Amino acid sequence: MSTIDVPRPNQGVWPGLHTPPRSPWRARVAEAVFRNAVRSLPVRVVLPGGARLGAGGPDAPVMRLHRPEAFFHRLGVDAKIGFGEAYMVGDWTSHRLADLLTAFAARLTTLVPPRLQLLRRWVERRHPASDSNDVAGSRQNIHRHYDLSNDLFAVFLDETMTYSSAWFETPDQPLEQAQLRKIDGVLDYAGVRSGSNVLEIGTGWGALAIRAAQRGATVTSLTLSAEQKALAEQRARAAGVDDKITVHLRDYREETGRYDAVVSVEMIEAVGGEYWPTYFAMVDRSLRPGGRFGLQAITMPHDRMLASAASYTWIHKYIFPGGLIPSVRAIEETVRDHTALRVEASREFGQDYAETLRRWRERFLERWDEVAGLGFDDTFRRMWEFYLAYSEAGFRVGYLGVKQFGFVK
Repeated sequence: MSTIDVPRPNQGVWPGLHTPPRSPWRARVAEAVFRNAVRSLPVRVVLPGGARLGAGGPDAPVMRLHRPEAFFHRLGVDAKIGFGEAYMVGDWTSHRLADLLTAFAARLTTLVPPRLQLLRRWVERRHPASDSNDVAGSRQNIHRHYDLSNDLFAVFLDETMTYSSAWFETPDQPLEQAQLRKIDGVLDYAGVRSGSNVLEIGTGWGALAIRAAQRGATVTSLTLSAEQKALAEQRARAAGVDDKITVHLRDYREETGRYDAVVSVEMIEAVGGEYWPTYFAMVDRSLRPGGRFGLQAITMPHDRMLASAASYTWIHKYIFPGGLIPSVRAIEETVRDHTALRVEASREFGQDYAETLRRWRERFLERWDEVAGLGFDDTFRRMWEFYLAYSEAGFRVGYLGVKQFGFVK
């Protein structure tokens, strides 16, 4: 099962997706494992004909298995990819997807019996060579997600066009305000002020660069997404700070400048574990003595990072090819071993990411007609809904976290 290029608007081509793979013996094993796993979960699984599985009561989230045979074949051939693919094609549905996936995520490490977990190294897929994060591979990986359509992202993001976790001051704070608070937090950690010469690794759609320029800083921003570069420059002009911002279509490894501050928000997840030393060494090299680095990173527990590092998952195949989420320990040890930086401050706000994702998902579904109008099909809708709900569930249960770090050289 190789990597796939998600169809662009109006292409409508999903190679092989709607024909489930077949492996009768694996399907039987998958069905037995699934039935055993959901027996004690607070969910209700409804099969054709009305049979029910699970320990959930009347208020529990419901998973409706419309095509059990196809579902179990997909699960048996590759559970980490087949579960999500089955949702994409409608083998199963749920009206409370995030709640359902949260119930599964809370028991993630115990769903599969220990004896079967020992077989993982023989049955799990490995990352295809095409997902490598060398310079050429990184460009292709970023293109596959971030160049889907600026208009698509504008449908569900707030007015800042910020595609990373917000940091909420109050539970009901508007998303735009919480995103600006997050950006200010990173800029504060990096000591960005009037006169600062700043390097940003990962432009997004320009919100952080614009905010830094409004503080009086001069910003050099790096991206591998042509779509993002074009819109970020347009947004900088509209904000009246384009004279302070330069956006380069450039890999971080190709940067040679020296700066007072470096900032990077949720870009390290796309670097790849083997390149983390290169990434942090580049940050160190780019900073003048006394310079500061503001980093925001999605994180996961160190043992789970090690256990899952080689696994090829649904997220890799359809959303973020080549990605690896670091642990806090991995970040701190890599910085210690490969740079002259030291951690000066940090903050964790993983539950804020769950809330951010909830708002994105609800807005995406509420405005689906606009997305469909861009040329995306129903398979894409289910894929994107699953991605946002799956991620939300991970943050809800603490399997994922998000942290800001302030480093000084």
